[in-house]
Amino acid sequence: MKSNRQKEQPLAYRMAPRTLDEFVGQEHILGSGKMLRRMIEADRLSSIILYGPPGTGKTSLARVIANTTQVGYQKLNAVIAGVADIKRIISDTQNPLLNPTGRTVLFIDEIHRFNKAQQDALLPQVEDGTLILIGATTENPFFEVNKALISRSTVFQMHPLAEADIRQIVQMALEDQERGLGQYPIRIDQPSLDLICNMSNGDARIALNALELAAVTTPPEADGTILINQAVLEDCMQKRSIAFDHDGESHYDNISAFIKSMRGSDPDATAFYLARALHGGEDIEFLARRILICAAEDVGLANPQMLSLAMAAYQGVMSVGMPEARIILAEAALAIATSPKSNSAIKAIDSAMQDVASRRTGEVPLHLRNAPVPGMADLGYAQGYKYAHDYPRHIVDQEYLPEEIRGTIYFEPSSNGYEGRIKEWIDQRRAHKTAKDQAKSKNST
Repeated sequence: MKSNRQKEQPLAYRMAPRTLDEFVGQEHILGSGKMLRRMIEADRLSSIILYGPPGTGKTSLARVIANTTQVGYQKLNAVIAGVADIKRIISDTQNPLLNPTGRTVLFIDEIHRFNKAQQDALLPQVEDGTLILIGATTENPFFEVNKALISRSTVFQMHPLAEADIRQIVQMALEDQERGLGQYPIRIDQPSLDLICNMSNGDARIALNALELAAVTTPPEADGTILINQAVLEDCMQKRSIAFDHDGESHYDNISAFIKSMRGSDPDATAFYLARALHGGEDIEFLARRILICAAEDVGLANPQMLSLAMAAYQGVMSVGMPEARIILAEAALAIATSPKSNSAIKAIDSAMQDVASRRTGEVPLHLRNAPVPGMADLGYAQGYKYAHDYPRHIVDQEYLPEEIRGTIYFEPSSNGYEGRIKEWIDQRRAHKTAKDQAKSKNST
């Protein structure tokens, strides 16, 4: 029989695995013969950091370790714990009366929330083995956890659960008389099971919470059974879960994939990652800015009108907001994805900036300088300058670069789109200039 306390606990908490044999999923680190499983079974655990999205079993695995280890076990939540809590646990661990083993497994949930000082407070005892750290985080620990702590731990990445894993967990909850919903006369068909497994997106907690809500809020049928169908589950889940945090690593992963899909001319992937960002609550101004940058960086002069289109999209997004902004964002992003591409502009400016920063580039030639004050012309300012519009085709041959970098080429246009026409023009222009320079050099000798 369940205690009143157990009845009040969420189903996801009650169904947490108690042993490794009850643990479902994460076979890549907990399968038979895998290092982490061997460490737990032998009770020879060293410090580890469990990294993965919510609902993948990080806290559950810590509970399994707590149930199996023979050394002390303590748990902290980084949101509310501080250095004083760490010092207390260290003191208790080093007290032979309180802890004869002299060691403690310390589980810290959301370890990325600890600041540098709090993480540093763990280092000496993690180093000497007094504390066996189990850190759990949804953020990439290589960005959010001190390098010193990372170097003293083994990082294990946990993946979203497969639909088969979610189905197994849900089935266990439906059948378990002690901790699950086995005492309820629940009837659920296969399509409904498929729906809950699909919509939870690899998060067991979401699946179990939706199942429990459906079970306790659905009125019984005439025969006393509780019928859980697709309509009930859709109402309980409301919105499909996705592993997206617009302030965390998934934000950077998703925007990276969005930009690379536009750059790679894949309109379907572009639409998908844009939809994923919007579904996750991404800032629409941020998305519009990234589209604008992509128009300049990746489309460039292959289709120079795309920059104007992206700028218009940015202004439109800021004017109308959601939900209509999704249409403007989609139009601009798909236009970029299906446009000819060239990165010649960014290569040109980056190459020139590298020269400016790292080599002697000389001064602006005197003939290109203005002479606004009487007497400057006597020093050579503006002397010999040729006004381009006075010459055929409004082009004149004269040197524009400083002598030190004369002849350097920064802009190398591609043959893509409109830039192909630019390439033809500039190739002719450079060939003509080279021929004149060679003729001038020959005459001078």
